[in-house]
Amino acid sequence: MALLLASTSHARRALLSALGVPFTCEPPGVDEQVPPGTPPREAVAQLAGRKAHAVAARHPQDWVLGSDQLLDLDGRALGKPADRAAAEAQLRALSGRTHLLHTGVCLVGPGGRAETAVETARLALYPLTDAEVHAYLDTGEWEGCAGGYRVEGRGQALFSALEGDRTCVQGLPMLQVVRLLRQAAIPLLGGTRPGH
Repeated sequence: MALLLASTSHARRALLSALGVPFTCEPPGVDEQVPPGTPPREAVAQLAGRKAHAVAARHPQDWVLGSDQLLDLDGRALGKPADRAAAEAQLRALSGRTHLLHTGVCLVGPGGRAETAVETARLALYPLTDAEVHAYLDTGEWEGCAGGYRVEGRGQALFSALEGDRTCVQGLPMLQVVRLLRQAAIPLLGGTRPGH
């Protein structure tokens, strides 16, 4: 049995690699739309599950980890901006405000058994000037990131506060991932859990 990450995200790959567990990546190739009005926390759980199950259907004997992330601004979900203008609109909406970032993770095992968890972080942005918004957009870090920012790079300069698991913000909530892998008795430190 192998472990597969249902993602092509460099950030997710780096976070899982740091754990030292062998895995391979495979793009899930799924529709990432959810019904309008779906609460963001519920939506990320659905999307993480959809991604994991899509890859698991192609590898039924393996373990598959899927993840998804949505920004929650007053109950309204913000996903990855389609272009620079959308990223600018998101950053301006977040400027000087606090928001939630929900990251869902789903582990699907052999036989289709699945466990899903959602981790939430709370972030506050400084009030941003026009020059700061444009300078940040020029970095290109907004590409492929919910909310139009990346907290592990130049985006660190945007935030006045971050409460919660930083890896949740980076795209893969490692506290939840470790818990799910341990529950599945997947060896993390060179052996199996006691009793398995």
